Amino acid sequence: MSLKEFEQLNFTHSARRLDRPSLYLIKKARHHPEGEGYKELQKCLESKTIYIGNLSHYTTEEQIFELFHKLGPIEKIIMGLDRFKYTPCGFCFVIFEDKASSINAVKYLNKTKIDGESISIDLDPGFEDGRQFGRGKFGGQKSTDDYQFMYQNMMPSTYTPGGTTTGGEDTYVPQV
Repeated sequence: MSLKEFEQLNFTHSARRLDRPSLYLIKKARHHPEGEGYKELQKCLESKTIYIGNLSHYTTEEQIFELFHKLGPIEKIIMGLDRFKYTPCGFCFVIFEDKASSINAVKYLNKTKIDGESISIDLDPGFEDGRQFGRGKFGGQKSTDDYQFMYQNMMPSTYTPGGTTTGGEDTYVPQV
């Protein structure tokens, strides 16, 4: 078994493997030298841990438990937190008691909607302490933090509600 198993298209049937690792994991595995990527991918396939992304910031641990406990006994749920504010930041890890439950979660619950968000579920090589704080510069999701960094130094708008401006010589007065 190698990475090519997941990269090659098989046209003998039209269904895609539901337990296939995400493109993110396959791409990550390709970048590791000397077969280390394949070992990491294999570790994901044998793990009891899943990563759940694109969660609403209002999704609770209880909601996650209610959805995922139907697949099998859950050992632990770890909610992703902003490293500075300790508030939820849109992802979590679920550790099942057996690996079949984690594979079934990817197969059957990927793209399920929770709190109006279509969640993404991926196999995970296993939880390590510190990963609950995300990968971003500010402690949250990487993409959200990049957006925050990009716009944090912009000048605030000079428009204020009520028909006036806060800067410059021009004053806007609405016609009544």
